[in-house]
This record gives sequence, C-alpha cells and structure tokens, in this order.
Amino acid sequence: MGFSRYVEVGRVVLINHGPDAGKLATVIDIVDQNKCLVEGPEEITGVKRQVIPYKRIALTDLKVAIQRNARAKTLKAAWKEGKTLDQWEGSNWAKKLDSKKKRANLSDFDRFKVMVAKKQKSRIIALKIKEMKA
Repeated sequence: MGFSRYVEVGRVVLINHGPDAGKLATVIDIVDQNKCLVEGPEEITGVKRQVIPYKRIALTDLKVAIQRNARAKTLKAAWKEGKTLDQWEGSNWAKKLDSKKKRANLSDFDRFKVMVAKKQKSRIIALKIKEMKA
C-alpha cells in the first residue's frame, strides 16, 4: 500500500505530547531525520515556532502551500486561503477527538443519563425488530 503522509514543508501535524498537546501546527522546515521546525500559526492554533521531534507529532492528510522557512504572516495567510482549520474540523479524526473530550468531561450523573438513553434506544429497536418479524 505504501505511505501517503510524508514529513514535508507545509504538512499540517497534530502535536500529541508536551505543553502544546492536542494543537495543530505546520511543518516549516526539516532540521534532521529526528526533528522538524513547526509553527501554528500562533494566532490561529496557539503554537509558537519551535523545533519538535517527530515522535511528538502525528501527520495529518492536510497540507498548506508555503515555502520553506515561511514567515508567520505568510503562514497565517496560507491557512486562511486554504481554509485548513475548517477542513480539520470536518475530518473524522477531529470529530473523534472532540467526542472523546466531551465524554471525558461528563459527570457521574451525565454518564448515568447516557446509559439510560442507550437502554431505552436498544429497547425501542428490539421492539421494532420484533414487530417486523411478526
């Protein structure tokens, strides 16, 4: 099958470890085989320009059209032009992260309400299936 996501200038990445965990950034330059230079842009994602190891990032399918070592202003314009944040929010990956975050913030009573709703839903489905078979 082969790889479809490569570490390249303009690749949008999700930081999965460290103080910026869970934030999006863009690869600005490749330092060596273990590290790359990334930036948010800071006004949009909150990630400052920094060198980060590949082990701390996850590559996404998104790519921004920028040159190597692009300025922050150029990067911000490219993000807005390509509607990168909207594309990310529409992806299944972002939706899954959002639902995990919501689930983690539920209280005990909220989890109980979800359990009761699931039971009611499965009961209704079982009754409808039973009606169809009869």
